[in-house]
Amino acid sequence: MTAYFAPIRDMQFVINELADLSKVAALPTFAEQEVSPELLEAVLEEAAKLATEVLAPINKSGDVQGVRIDPTGVVSAAGFTEAYRSFIDGGWNGIGSPVEHGGQGLPELFNTATQEMWNSANMSFALCPMLNAGAIEAISRAGSAEQRALYLPNMVSGEWTGTMNLTEPQAGSDLSAVRTRAVPHGDHYRIFGQKIFITWGDHDMTENTIHLVLARTPDAPEGVKGISLFIVPKFLVNPDGSLGARNDVHAVSIEHKLGIHASPTCVMAFGDRDGAIGYLVGEENKGLAYMFIMMNEARFKVGLQGLAIAERAYQAAREYAKDRVQGRPAGAKSGDRIAIIHHPDVRRMLMTMKAQNEAMRALAYVIAMHLDLARHHPDSAIRQTHQARVDLLIPVVKAGPPKSASKSLR
Repeated sequence: MTAYFAPIRDMQFVINELADLSKVAALPTFAEQEVSPELLEAVLEEAAKLATEVLAPINKSGDVQGVRIDPTGVVSAAGFTEAYRSFIDGGWNGIGSPVEHGGQGLPELFNTATQEMWNSANMSFALCPMLNAGAIEAISRAGSAEQRALYLPNMVSGEWTGTMNLTEPQAGSDLSAVRTRAVPHGDHYRIFGQKIFITWGDHDMTENTIHLVLARTPDAPEGVKGISLFIVPKFLVNPDGSLGARNDVHAVSIEHKLGIHASPTCVMAFGDRDGAIGYLVGEENKGLAYMFIMMNEARFKVGLQGLAIAERAYQAAREYAKDRVQGRPAGAKSGDRIAIIHHPDVRRMLMTMKAQNEAMRALAYVIAMHLDLARHHPDSAIRQTHQARVDLLIPVVKAGPPKSASKSLR
């Protein structure tokens, strides 16, 4: 399998010249971190070491082995737990999270570049922190002060991970058909139902998993207007932050997805016994709006996955073209055979791939710049302007570039 090398110089060019790092660095939020091109270079070089030396080597072996489920839960592929410990010990999980919750508080521009590396090196692994980041964002913006204090420090550090539980067997992408129930019970709710396609829904890399679950309360109106959002931890969390009893939630089975068998895509059962204990996020019947916070975060990162895999594919194609010997130079009727990278049409295809990747990287990183300005600019009107640009471009980066790139190469 071809090794992965992070395209640091390409990343630096896009961030410094196209996404205008200086504009982001000038925001008061990042003054304390002394954000600069020098800091960017240091972050990218260290991230590249982790991606190439730790994550990439277990990509193929993890996919071949996959994960398995036993009575205790999902067992991760060999090497993943150790790689995850290296990941969180290095502070990478909280690189873009707020300092007040234990994060490094660096720009989304930096986080986006590292996310590209994780996904190029090992998408199965990268899916875990990706879903956690979305859960962190949702709780940060919609959770109560008590919920933020109780859950975010461990989620930001990576000691706990988060998931997104939307889809059900009978509903698919039609969330208006969600049937999972949330029954009030004192200061919490009892959750009953089943969710499918839950990325990293269960695993043994951390001691707790925090599920964000869409469900309906007994008097909820029909359709999407009756959906609420709940925090359902795998292990209940005591007021002092320590772990309590195992909650009534577990993985029933694992789906098999091409290329990411080391990522446990789980069918999750809630409330097989007395009901899984869940805690309402925000207000009842406003869960879909809260979940969209997480979904938009995931949509952007899924678009970034397209870039990451396209970059890895380009690197593999380039190295293959250097090694594959076939044919002679154009116009020559005799002489030594040459590697196919010397053939003009092969070079055209490789350069087309690289150009498409560069365009996609520019789009993704510019969106990250707008995200930084939308979140941190002191002027509310300017924040709204940049958020509008983010809302426009995220569907483009998610749905557009990978398909156009593949079409141009057929």
